[in-house]
Amino acid sequence: MSSENGRPDKPPAQDPPGGEQLALIRETVRRAKPPRARPRTWRGAELAERDPVARVLVDKGLLHLDRLFDYAVPAAMDAEARPGARVRVRFGAGERGGRREGGRLVNGFIVERRADSDFPGVLAPIAQVLSPEPVLGPGLLRLCRAVADRYAGALADVVQLAVPPRMARAEKAPAAAGPAAPPPPPPGASSWARYPAGPGYLRALAAGESPRAVWTALPGPHWPEELATALAAALASGRGALAVLPDGRAAARVDAALTALVGDGRHVLLTADAGAEARYRRWLAVNRGQVRCVVGTRAAMFAPVHDLGLVAIWDDGDSSHRDPREPMPHAREVLLLRSARESCGFLLGAHGSTVEAAQLVETGWARLLAADRDAVRASAPLVRTVGDGDEARDPAARAARLPTLAWSTVREALRRGPVLVQVPRRGYVPRLACDRCREPARCAHCAGPLEATGGDAPPRCGWCGRDTPGWVCAECGGTRLRGRVFGARRTAEELGRAFPAVPVRTSGRDHVLDGVPDRPALVVSTPGAEPVAEGPGYAAALLLDGWALLSRPDLRAGEEALRRWLAAAALVRPHGEGGTVVVMAEPSLRPVQALVRWDPAGHARRELAERAELGFPPVSRMAAVTGPPEAVAGLLAAAGLPPDAEVLGPVPLPAPDAGRPRRPGGPPPGERWERALVRVPPGSGAALAAALRTARAARLARRGSEPVRVRVDPEDIG
Repeated sequence: MSSENGRPDKPPAQDPPGGEQLALIRETVRRAKPPRARPRTWRGAELAERDPVARVLVDKGLLHLDRLFDYAVPAAMDAEARPGARVRVRFGAGERGGRREGGRLVNGFIVERRADSDFPGVLAPIAQVLSPEPVLGPGLLRLCRAVADRYAGALADVVQLAVPPRMARAEKAPAAAGPAAPPPPPPGASSWARYPAGPGYLRALAAGESPRAVWTALPGPHWPEELATALAAALASGRGALAVLPDGRAAARVDAALTALVGDGRHVLLTADAGAEARYRRWLAVNRGQVRCVVGTRAAMFAPVHDLGLVAIWDDGDSSHRDPREPMPHAREVLLLRSARESCGFLLGAHGSTVEAAQLVETGWARLLAADRDAVRASAPLVRTVGDGDEARDPAARAARLPTLAWSTVREALRRGPVLVQVPRRGYVPRLACDRCREPARCAHCAGPLEATGGDAPPRCGWCGRDTPGWVCAECGGTRLRGRVFGARRTAEELGRAFPAVPVRTSGRDHVLDGVPDRPALVVSTPGAEPVAEGPGYAAALLLDGWALLSRPDLRAGEEALRRWLAAAALVRPHGEGGTVVVMAEPSLRPVQALVRWDPAGHARRELAERAELGFPPVSRMAAVTGPPEAVAGLLAAAGLPPDAEVLGPVPLPAPDAGRPRRPGGPPPGERWERALVRVPPGSGAALAAALRTARAARLARRGSEPVRVRVDPEDIG
């Protein structure tokens, strides 16, 4: 793991399985060698008297350069060049053609200081210490290394996700004096008493133990207070706590609940809404040990909390928990690594249940925290399907987007409070078709789908954005359009005409409402943007266009539909207070029946059993290899996959249409890519990731090699 002034010597040798004896022999030989002389540096710079060599993690993010590089520490930087500090070094320096070239300046982190270097030549000195603040501590570095190994990625890429960008003004601000606040008293059980094992879980956390649980939260507004109570119990033991939420609104609710429970100054909120400088200042307080508890969104999964007692995640099925940047780690898996490596408690909570959560319970790694059926029935609203009324005898009404049951439910509920309407698609009419032959309406320029933007505006292409005022169907010559899929704005418009005396509010990507008052109103929202209703909650909810969620060509379509429905239905009042939910989907489907029974854990167990029979994740570990056909075949041939690996495919990826934005990781326009899936049984996931990582690094080291993308645990396997 050494270099010559930023130029790698050679990849570090990998010990074969069972190489403890070989490592012992190497250590004996190393100890027998005479001590090296002090390293030499260019330009005759005076070196630090003690430990003049710094091992630096260069911020390159390239697999074939994923190692540490040795640099000399000038005497003038001795005090500031500490392990964990940010530095700038010249990368790619060396002698070429008899001339000394200094390379270009890049950022990096000092990992350790040493007395000598394994490289016998001349070391380049550190160019600049950007900050003496030790932001990359040993614990955080080990976590980043474990995440990089799990996802077959580069350590530098993971460190970029874990360490926020430097804000000089935040570092120079005076730090709070004194150590962290003393532990608060153990909290009471409060609403955790509704769960038979809940009070015992809190007592174990407060006593310094490390219980692990999968928590199926009851519907209603209590889950932020319950999660805050679990964090407070861990703080009461004198340890730290960390909670990761899917979005800033959920994190703000837990932050407010925790502040009311333990007071100010004991925790920080790490979200993008705080701004870069304020967020970095809070992160520094955690890194320095002045604050022992963090509530935040996805990036908080790496928060350097001292002496962790609990890591918690809410709604792990939300797609925002997976980072879109390489190597695309999932917050749930990172927290599982932290729980195992730091021997701390673990809590995975949600109204629903993913198959990964069910697997944690089935394997015995975590215990299920759930209420009994009587408590579930007392807390849940009444869920009705389109077969519960006259629609069962009227096929036309049953196929309607808003059947009689929906209208009557809304009309009755508006007398008592607000009504939530969940629509899977945003926009006005995002998909149009010919009114005569029903063929999808396409743009004449790029063949993209046409959409209506509202009112009398001409249809617009969803890909290139061109207006099409004189559209003519290429199949039948028709000129009239009809809607195939209706969005949230069109739904709000229809409901506004049907109930003119009731205000209609929308919540979606462009404008997300935090809450609505407890008075009659229609709230039209896309999934994940549902505002919280004040008081007892919504009087009713309509879950429209269930087919749009259930018909997705995705292995998780049913699980995701149920998760979104449960999240919306949990905001509705209990059945005893008149709360009603109407779901527009085929009643016989398994996710619909799980919603009616309010049984997310049972649905997840059945999904897990089916995936076990088919060998699908999470029962197996899987990696997706995408790229040009020759490159995919070459990487798989050179990877040295585990003996029990099974290669599925490759299959061609759909070529991107002209004018459509390229998806992350997708083929460039005009290129033909393939995807192969590599599947291994439990226990071989680490070997699979290491093999793919090594093979990909070897390809990147060869100039001119075609790119290959590797994703471990892909979610879009179809």
